[in-house]
Amino acid sequence: MPLARRLRLSDAVFIGLGSMIGAGVFSVWAPAIGVAGAGLPVALAIAAIVAYANATASAQLAEAHPVAGGTYAYARAEIGPWWGFVAGWNFVIGKIASCAAMAMTFAAYAAPAGWETPVAVVAVAALVAVNCFGVTRTALVTRLLVVASLIGLATVVAAGFGASPATAALPLPDATAYGVLQGAGLLFFAFAGYARIATMGEEVVDPGRTIPRAILLALGGAVVVYGAVATVVVLTLGADAATSPAPLVDVLSATGWEPLAPVVRVAASTASLGALLALLTGIGRTTLAMARERDLPAALAKVDPRWQVPRRAEITIGLIVICIVAVTDLRDAIGFSSFGVLLYYLIANAAAFRQQGAARRFPRALQVVGALGCLLLVNTLPVVASIIGTAVVLVGAVGRAFVLQVRCRRASRPQPPASDR
Repeated sequence: MPLARRLRLSDAVFIGLGSMIGAGVFSVWAPAIGVAGAGLPVALAIAAIVAYANATASAQLAEAHPVAGGTYAYARAEIGPWWGFVAGWNFVIGKIASCAAMAMTFAAYAAPAGWETPVAVVAVAALVAVNCFGVTRTALVTRLLVVASLIGLATVVAAGFGASPATAALPLPDATAYGVLQGAGLLFFAFAGYARIATMGEEVVDPGRTIPRAILLALGGAVVVYGAVATVVVLTLGADAATSPAPLVDVLSATGWEPLAPVVRVAASTASLGALLALLTGIGRTTLAMARERDLPAALAKVDPRWQVPRRAEITIGLIVICIVAVTDLRDAIGFSSFGVLLYYLIANAAAFRQQGAARRFPRALQVVGALGCLLLVNTLPVVASIIGTAVVLVGAVGRAFVLQVRCRRASRPQPPASDR
């Protein structure tokens, strides 16, 4: 059963913004500044350039293939089933890690001390339930959460530009090339949400026109927001931002706006929930597409007849995220997420590079920039995240090869005569 087309341009833009203006803008500054130092602006610019190049590839592919599944579906059509599987597998594992990161960030801002893990688990379960009752509800909730997040961020930016800190900020440590690239890889985690729009090709009205426009509008808005927030954090906190678990709250404290800290905590919580909701939706659709092609268990391809959503896929994803929340921390989740997502976009750029004729909307040079950027950043991520990511990718590839071998053997068995059946 096909999914219903109910999302318009504004809905798609808000879903993309909900993924990008989420936990990242509230939590990514400490690890990024810790490795990039004074090169943070350069790291942010590199992440934005790579994200833009990848966004144009996704937009071009989405216009030619307006179906659910994102690069999983695009790569299958353009360069073959195996490439599609690798893209889809990296998307699912990377974004499941992102979901865990969003849930943990929400709990860090919203939960009482000692209750972070239970609150994160409840948040995941609640948003899976929202997704199970229809995509229009998802779009409405995401819109409300994004507005609340922008109000909180506007408060921080106003404080940073409108008041002088009580003490001079310590200068950032000197930058190194490797540190800047690793910072860009971590910051890319926060920009990658535009893919949520591309994965919803079956649910967007006029997808060939709407999806490319929504991707670029959402990414442009996110770049503006991130640039403003980064400037405020650096000017107000300086090197102290590298050790701050809640740098945006600390900006208010440093500028005498501390009474408004609850506004930022609420904004951080709602932003995390908005990103988590949009991520769960996107992963569910990619899982649906992979299950339809039997690259994942076929049972996950069932669409609920009443609400027209892949309920089994949504619930399965939610249970896996809950397990990750229970056993990992935020920094590991960000690194592992960036690993999977960068490989996903590497394949997206390869697929878009193959397109010709009327399907081309952007110069091939952008796909070359995107692919090289993904390769460069993925090789600068923390070693542990890269090792675990490589192992999980290999497990998926070996598993698929085994399943295909079993199917081939079954297909090659001689069939008994009709009289023996």
